[in-house]
Amino acid sequence: MWNSSQNVFALVGRILMAFLFIPAGFGKISGFAGAVGYAGAMGMPMPTVAVGIGLLIELVGGVALLLGWGTRWAALVLAFFTLVASFFFHAYWGLPADQAGMQQLLFNKNVAVVGGLLAFAAFGAGAFSVDGRRRTL
Repeated sequence: MWNSSQNVFALVGRILMAFLFIPAGFGKISGFAGAVGYAGAMGMPMPTVAVGIGLLIELVGGVALLLGWGTRWAALVLAFFTLVASFFFHAYWGLPADQAGMQQLLFNKNVAVVGGLLAFAAFGAGAFSVDGRRRTL
């Protein structure tokens, strides 16, 4: 089904995508109080719970994506999380024009990340993954 270059690209894509989520999860652990304060200031309901859930999604989902284990589900959960977080933390439409540019860029970047995650949800992790290894056994 997949040729070798597709498998290499899928592996590299998973590594790069995981590089976005895993450090963010660890950052929430080391700066939990600050993350909760920021989430609350941005209007996130139940910010302590939301940040706790967010860090679990980023760490577990990021590691699952990195390993290619349950990739389709991990990608879907990370895509949903990223899209929801974007509406809270990059709501450029509610900012003055001089402040909106950077937030619009970050929002659009997150939408593109969601697109990449949906591609993993659609096509899977490739052969160089736990999922791919299980299919060959």
